[in-house]
Amino acid sequence: MATTLRSIKSLAPLLDRVLVQRIRAETKTASGIYLPESTVEKLSEAKVLAVGPGGVDKDGKRIEMSVAPGDKVLIPPYGGSPVKVGDEEYTLYRDHELLAKINE
Repeated sequence: MATTLRSIKSLAPLLDRVLVQRIRAETKTASGIYLPESTVEKLSEAKVLAVGPGGVDKDGKRIEMSVAPGDKVLIPPYGGSPVKVGDEEYTLYRDHELLAKINE
């Protein structure tokens, strides 16, 4: 059974899940040459779009999330649950699967 989402804003992650969108690599070099998309690697950076309320420990206390919407994070090359809305691709990760938070 397929679900059609009209907007990614209608998707709310549960528990310790984090919804991210991979940041696209530049297709234009510093000298102004445009590269075809097939030659551009996927970056390991992503922007956090939404976070769940956090997991629950064995005592029933809520575990705070380590990232917030708008943060930039380093993601693993594999894993996560892909979500496609229209032509855009998003990925759901668990909080502990994210590798690092990028502070700029």
